[in-house]
Amino acid sequence: MKKEEKQIQNFGMPWEDDYGYAQAVKKGDTVWISGQLGHDEKGALVNGMEAQMKQTYANINNLLSRFNMTVDDVVEEVLFVTDMQSAFEARKNNKAEFYPNPKSVASTIVAVNGLALPGQLVEIKIIARQ
Repeated sequence: MKKEEKQIQNFGMPWEDDYGYAQAVKKGDTVWISGQLGHDEKGALVNGMEAQMKQTYANINNLLSRFNMTVDDVVEEVLFVTDMQSAFEARKNNKAEFYPNPKSVASTIVAVNGLALPGQLVEIKIIARQ
């Protein structure tokens, strides 16, 4: 039996080399997306929880599209947030923008004391299957 190759995707951000990881890995019919954050194409964080969350989901969509997948393929997400109340409200108020059927994704939200970058408020990791 031939071993399936991994497909790797990155954004070319400095922290990918500094820390040493892939933004997304596909093997077989499954994609694992590393914790994404609300940065633009130059790596600058946008301001505020809601804006960071929206940008984070935009970055997730970008990575999914590289594997010919969409948010309909997402089966699980884990959100790490520095402020539970503002994150919960942002996710609640924008859930239909993030997922056509928000109740079709297993979701966990965890409050943390800090995240990787100064000013980072949210990080979201994803598992998607075709």
